[in-house]
Amino acid sequence: MSTSSVPLPPVLEKIVRRLQQTTDPKRRYEYLLWLAKRLPALPESQKNAENRVPGCVSQVFIIAALVDGKVTFEADSDAQLTKGLVALLVEGLNGLTPQEISQLTPDFIKDTGLDVSLTPSRANGFYNIFQTMQRKALLCQLEISMQSVADDSTP
Repeated sequence: MSTSSVPLPPVLEKIVRRLQQTTDPKRRYEYLLWLAKRLPALPESQKNAENRVPGCVSQVFIIAALVDGKVTFEADSDAQLTKGLVALLVEGLNGLTPQEISQLTPDFIKDTGLDVSLTPSRANGFYNIFQTMQRKALLCQLEISMQSVADDSTP
């Protein structure tokens, strides 16, 4: 399925497979818009520079938290199609460990077929969203590790 050497997590693989089976770009867009509708909006207070994805034409915001060793993402965008792209990633990456997320390569994006049907700026934004989610997952892990070190050094 994926050209990546690391197997895709089951939920992400299911999404990729569904998009591969859809050859009509319009149907792919409809699927993305459906995913966008399912993604809860972020509170306005979370739509800030710290949570903004750099390199996106649309405004995209992502929050990551580590719960029981697994990353949970919340996200939003001001453009519905972009919100669908971020929803695809949120659905596909939620519940994975930071290590699992960091080991993924963006090859699966090509496997979806979306990279050829999206405008170049949206396709680039999709990669930027994915890379931001990887960074935020690793930052969650780092914050927990640093807190653990701080707790261990406290008398």
